[in-house]
Amino acid sequence: MEDTITIVLDNRDLLSGVCGANDENLRLIEGFLGGRIIARGNEIRLEGVDQAGLRRFKPMMDNLIALVQAGESPSPEYVRALAGAVEPHPPDGPPPAAAGELLPTDPIREGMIHIPQGLRRVYPRSRNQGMYIQGMRSHEISFCIGPAGTGKTFLAIAEALRLVLSKKMRKLVLTRPVVEAGENLGFLPGDLAQKISPYLRPLYDAMESLAPYEVIRHLEENRTIEIAPLAYMRGRSLNEAVIILDEAQNTTKEQMKMFLTRLGAGSRAVITGDITQIDLPKRLDSGLLHAVSLLSGVEGIHVAYLHTGDVVRNPLIKKIIEAYEHEKKR
Repeated sequence: MEDTITIVLDNRDLLSGVCGANDENLRLIEGFLGGRIIARGNEIRLEGVDQAGLRRFKPMMDNLIALVQAGESPSPEYVRALAGAVEPHPPDGPPPAAAGELLPTDPIREGMIHIPQGLRRVYPRSRNQGMYIQGMRSHEISFCIGPAGTGKTFLAIAEALRLVLSKKMRKLVLTRPVVEAGENLGFLPGDLAQKISPYLRPLYDAMESLAPYEVIRHLEENRTIEIAPLAYMRGRSLNEAVIILDEAQNTTKEQMKMFLTRLGAGSRAVITGDITQIDLPKRLDSGLLHAVSLLSGVEGIHVAYLHTGDVVRNPLIKKIIEAYEHEKKR
């Protein structure tokens, strides 16, 4: 059954801020919820959706209105993040705020990443992503486990760039285990940097999508950003640095222990991995799985789990992951 809801705003200026340029924000919300949104005077009406759509619409509008009242302009990126994070509360129960809990949208606003000199603000696209960002900010060591496309590495690098470019951390160290994904690439020509570049290219891609190339190049030249294979981390002690270990599912137990003990005074570490894509020989256990089982619950360590519903890279990826999961269960 389709229904209608009307929200009355205090004034037309507030309506203009919520709607965005050429009503772009409203059109995005229509795309997520279905139905049709009409804005007239100081009213916004949603019609032609089911009860689940109505229950999602109200907290979205409340959040956008609060943002405009605080003097900010909701961007299309923010609206996309908001749409992915808002979940309807049960029809027979009160909304979360009525029980004194956080609104479902709070992790989105609190998890916003503003990178000084960056190309754009970054918002978590789901509640799980929002909690992941909050975990990175409140813990010295954070693990994040999830399938491809859930933003594990992207959000970690965005938060790390924020810390470094705002001078809250002295250095950013990015590392990966050099493990081939089911292929034998054989001899690679060139010096060390050229040999390991293919393995570390995804980290460069993430950084260059977040900050201008000139900024990243300058940080590399003055050694504020360092990218190195995991094997070269042994024996080091990293102080006042944010350290990201990517593709951690391909570490051994010994490598993971070595990495975790590199953490020096004032540093933070983020470890990301996809446990469905372990490329280690079968006789070796994943250091990521072992570390999470061993260290979960230790004070100062946060573990975040992202799932298929958190995939944001491309809607088709979610369908691909679901198909593989279904085939595995069969």
